[in-house]
Amino acid sequence: MSLDIRPTLSALLRNRTGAVLVAAQVAIALAVLANAAYIIVQRIERIHRPTGIDEHNILVIESSGFTNRFHQTASVEDHGYLRGVSGVIAATATNSIPLSNGGNNDSLVTRPDAPRHGYINDMEVDEQGLDTLGVKLVAGRNFRHEEVQPPLTRTDASHFVPVIIVSRELGEYLFPQQNPLGKQVWDAFNHVATIVGVVDPIMGTFPGGEHPDRVFFLPRLPDEFIVVRYLVRTRPGERDTVARLIESHLAKSNPDRVVNFVRPVTYFKNLSYLGDSAMEIFLLTVTALVIAVTSLGVFALATFNVSTRTKQIGTRRAVGARRRDVVRYFMVENGLITGTGVLVGCALALAAGYWLSVYYALPRLNLYYLIGGVLVLWGIGQLAARQPARRAATVPPSVATRTV
Repeated sequence: MSLDIRPTLSALLRNRTGAVLVAAQVAIALAVLANAAYIIVQRIERIHRPTGIDEHNILVIESSGFTNRFHQTASVEDHGYLRGVSGVIAATATNSIPLSNGGNNDSLVTRPDAPRHGYINDMEVDEQGLDTLGVKLVAGRNFRHEEVQPPLTRTDASHFVPVIIVSRELGEYLFPQQNPLGKQVWDAFNHVATIVGVVDPIMGTFPGGEHPDRVFFLPRLPDEFIVVRYLVRTRPGERDTVARLIESHLAKSNPDRVVNFVRPVTYFKNLSYLGDSAMEIFLLTVTALVIAVTSLGVFALATFNVSTRTKQIGTRRAVGARRRDVVRYFMVENGLITGTGVLVGCALALAAGYWLSVYYALPRLNLYYLIGGVLVLWGIGQLAARQPARRAATVPPSVATRTV
């Protein structure tokens, strides 16, 4: 039995409506699959990128005063208790929650008269702040106890601090090709500070920002006037036990406040990436549905072709065609349909990738994902057509004589 492409194409052109619809399904499926897979992988990499902190062993504690007797400064002194709890490595009062997509920013420049472009994430901590976060000091020194500034009061004018610690990324941004240690920077009010340390890696409180690793630390007790926050780092495996002890003690130790929450940093990280996680699930669901519909379309077309060509199949069997010849014929036919859809789908995928990059600032589609999508859809299309093709091969030669 001859399986040249020309007679197969001729047969398809005589009944082209179904073939065109299935090829269109394959094209759309390829465009969706390639771009969705690329976006999903980007989101997964974004969620699981290194943060530089010991996120699985850090607790965030927040309390608020609700009477006139509440004093923020006295409340901050709770960190003495926190550092003495069994299982605690270090603790600090702070103004920000790491990885929460919320916090403080300041504008740093290398000259008091320099133009200012954007803001940089800052965190207020004391001498145990770096140990609490578990970040790595790669140059310079940590803060000293006597360098930690008192919290601002309601009547204080804004003031900077004498020294700061910066992330490596921030140091390279402020002083390209230079060692930032010992250099001076100016804040938004043109107050000056000296860089005494560099940490790396570190992701601050804005993981969704354009430059989440540009962070600096100030040696100051937090300047919030009602809400008090602590960070507590525990030994591995003891986080939940320590959380229960701390919450119970703080709830009883000061009747003028309420403990808002005691939660792990991972809770806030998961909230920050909730949109990325939802997009992953949505794209996975849509992609699975598109592939399923495409597979059903290929299967339905192959089944229809077999059911309407029973007489022709029987005739070919009668003149000597073997079962594998019949299977091969329908697989080649399906391959032509799928191949046409794949070619059109490549153009659609590239066009969709370009559109996403222009209007949503996403990276251009990586061709590896397009090649992978081609292989996946080609394989799925052939598998979907295999069962109808095998059923066609079971048509006996006698059918030709009974239907003539």
